[in-house]
Amino acid sequence: MSDTQQPSAGQPGLPEGVYTGVAHDGPLTETHALRPTTVRWTHIALPSTDIDASIRWYEDFTPLRLLDRREDADGYGAWLGHPDMADKPFILVLVSFFKDQDKGQQPIMAPFAHIGMEMPTKADVDAIAEKGKAAGCLAWPPTLMPDPIGYICALKDPDGNMIEFSFDQGVYEKAQEVWG
Repeated sequence: MSDTQQPSAGQPGLPEGVYTGVAHDGPLTETHALRPTTVRWTHIALPSTDIDASIRWYEDFTPLRLLDRREDADGYGAWLGHPDMADKPFILVLVSFFKDQDKGQQPIMAPFAHIGMEMPTKADVDAIAEKGKAAGCLAWPPTLMPDPIGYICALKDPDGNMIEFSFDQGVYEKAQEVWG
């Protein structure tokens, strides 16, 4: 544990072991000059038993690329994202705490909870399903589901988290219709 963080000890509203940081009531010295101009959804964080295997898996099966990697006294961290989204990043944060590594897989996104990625074509879904099948990580075979779900398959990452790949889900169309 770092010198600046203390785990909660049954603190109201916080689960046991959640790091609470340092009490701070004075002026904040800002570290980063570049930040969003409005509130943005920036990341989702998942535990990882083997961070190297997880980074390799996400770079092999998704368009995500390693943005940053860190290590401190508590464990390892990695940020993966789309390189073409530097102006509005959405990052997958992988965290491997030393204290949890002997616990094995701790899937958070399973059996139905998942991270979804929309593919440009049905053939892309079929191709990633075949690649996943060959690698032994295909969880849901390609299936045509009712609208708005579309044509989907899912793979399991090295920690058992479900990653869905879809075609014709309508997310882009709906976003343009409502917000465009």
